[in-house]
Amino acid sequence: MCDSRILTVHLLKPGKQTTVTYQGEVLQASSDYVLLRAIWDRAPLDLGYVRFETGDHFLEHFYADRWYNIFELRSPTGRLKGWYCNITRPAQIDTATVVSEDLEIDLFVTPDRQLLRLDVDEFEARGLAASEPAAYAAAYAALDELEQLARAGQPPFSSTQG
Repeated sequence: MCDSRILTVHLLKPGKQTTVTYQGEVLQASSDYVLLRAIWDRAPLDLGYVRFETGDHFLEHFYADRWYNIFELRSPTGRLKGWYCNITRPAQIDTATVVSEDLEIDLFVTPDRQLLRLDVDEFEARGLAASEPAAYAAAYAALDELEQLARAGQPPFSSTQG
C-alpha cells in the first residue's frame, strides 16, 4: 500500500544493463496498483513515432498483478501524444518505491488508437521462450490484452481530453 505523496520509480532494463530512476506524485494507490504523475525533465527524445519533450506529463499506471505498465503522455499544454506501454514483470510497489522490470517489448498507442508493436526482436533475443516459458507466454498475453483494451477504448485508453 502506498501512503506517501512522492514515490521513487526504478525502471529496470536488464537487457540494456541500466536502471532509470525518477520520482512521481501519487494520484491513486492500493496494494496492487499505483497511478503516478511524472514530468519528463530530461532532454528531448525523438523515438520516430513520438517525441518526448522537456515538460511533458506522464500519467503512469503500475500494477503488481499485471505484466505491463501504461504511461499516458501529454504535452505541457495537455495535448494527448499517446500511450507508451511497457511489457514488464508485475511491479513491486511499496510505500516508497515502484520497481518495474522491462521485458523489452513495448506497445505505443497513438491518440487515434493506432497500435505500434515495438522492440519485438529485442524481446525475442532475451531468450525467455527457452529459459522462462511462463514469463514468455505472460508477456505476449499482456501485449494482446493491451491491444484489446486500446482498440475498445477501455481505461486508461478512454482518455482523450486534456
